[in-house]
Amino acid sequence: MRFLSMIRIQENTGKKPSERMMSEMGQLMAEMTAAGTLLDTAGLAPTANGKRVRLRGGTISVVDGPFTETKEVIGGYAMLNAASFDEAMEMARRFVELHVADGWEIDCEVRQVQEPGTC
Repeated sequence: MRFLSMIRIQENTGKKPSERMMSEMGQLMAEMTAAGTLLDTAGLAPTANGKRVRLRGGTISVVDGPFTETKEVIGGYAMLNAASFDEAMEMARRFVELHVADGWEIDCEVRQVQEPGTC
């Protein structure tokens, strides 16, 4: 089963990952990739560089970032391959744990991907 892990951050804190955290994250990603459980992952550019396509009352509009009404934004994602939801949650927990020593405050939302024909 595939799961999408979305990492939510407070974008305007100015926090940057430490060298230690990046090294440990690289090790975790290499381990999970070799095991076949990490299918894809990436960080996302700041919302100031993004746009939203919005549908309201039958009208489509485009809104330029940054999105000031949003406190937390998706700062990155991981596509996981896991045998169960619990296994996917354990992978997310390991990722979040890497942020503890540097004092980060993040949320990691995990949701199962609805594969074609299973909706």
